[in-house]
Amino acid sequence: MRTMLTPPPLSLYVHLPWCVRKCPYCDFNSHEARGALPFDAYVDALLADLDHDLPLAWGRTIHSVFFGGGTPSLFPADAIDRFLQQASARLRFAPGAEVTLETNPGTAEHGRFEDYRRAGVNRISFGIQSFDDGCLQRLGRIHDSAQADAAVKLAQDAGFDNLNLDLMYALPGQTLAMAGIDIERALALQPAHLSHYQLTLEPNTVFAARPPQGIPDDDLAWDMQEHCQAQLAQAGFVQYEVSAYARPGRQCAHNLNYWRFGDYLGIGAGAHGKLTLGSEQAILRRWKLKHPAAWLATAGSPAAIGGDERIAPQHLPFEFMLNALRLVEGFGESMFAARTGLAASNIAAQMAEAEARGWLQHVDGDWRPTAQGQRFNNDLVSLFLHDEAAASAGNPSG
Repeated sequence: MRTMLTPPPLSLYVHLPWCVRKCPYCDFNSHEARGALPFDAYVDALLADLDHDLPLAWGRTIHSVFFGGGTPSLFPADAIDRFLQQASARLRFAPGAEVTLETNPGTAEHGRFEDYRRAGVNRISFGIQSFDDGCLQRLGRIHDSAQADAAVKLAQDAGFDNLNLDLMYALPGQTLAMAGIDIERALALQPAHLSHYQLTLEPNTVFAARPPQGIPDDDLAWDMQEHCQAQLAQAGFVQYEVSAYARPGRQCAHNLNYWRFGDYLGIGAGAHGKLTLGSEQAILRRWKLKHPAAWLATAGSPAAIGGDERIAPQHLPFEFMLNALRLVEGFGESMFAARTGLAASNIAAQMAEAEARGWLQHVDGDWRPTAQGQRFNNDLVSLFLHDEAAASAGNPSG
């Protein structure tokens, strides 16, 4: 059964693909910088890419902007400024829209943060991963803990009070005590937000091909997660997503829009976007060519598009749950209907099974993952996978 699709809030994701050195655990579309980077040409290409996608978002307001990578802070502030000025001339930006720039401590330069702030960036996300120098070396990071401390303080001195620190746990050679010390070191810097991820060996990474020694087993990793969660809660941080913790009112607006199955324009090499097309009553996923040189050569034309896919209705429940069930708040049935165009009856059987297994609970009209549901999130989400074989067997016309 279908209902009317309602366009959700719209965000803008901007991919800046270069980094100083590719980390052995990283599966993002990032490329080591070799020689001078084409900052001006890349910004020109970003604007051409945006112009090409604008018809998908005419008249809509941008509620957040996220510069991801790679290491976006390799780009000078004047390049970020030029892009934001030109983008805001093409699209309506909401007053006070959150504008996040990812940075790594090893690329932070004195005086740069003030310039980013003047350009319109109002949130900085630091890829710190650990404050233990041994762990950082084993992860292939280019910074040490002293540089991490210094970079965060530089941003604070420049007037940034909306800061996120990325930390990882279950690192090679890490003990439970070491994981707790990382949280203590992070809290001492007084960030507004903290992302806390378990190291995973992703396909097509150096770590997947050659796993490092000393990775904690699943039981120790779970102990680390629970221990760190307790530390964060005691410090006043509220967990609002599987890996995200924030002081009250400081959740990441951009990521919340992803998890609530919102829309986003994705521009830049390898960027992904998701747009609700009201006229078609369809949801479009679009992604761009991954390699920077190939994307730069074609940006602004159809040739820069790596693919377009309209999500089939039978796959929408899984796509929605893949995001919404990461949230501690869960979702309401009205949001499911508005964001997917499907009536709640389409997922009634799966919701009942998840509730029976103790993974979901119904609270004041909302569906929320339980503690068990959060721990076994992959199993919970998999309940909503569409069974193509069963569907074909039940439909002779295929």
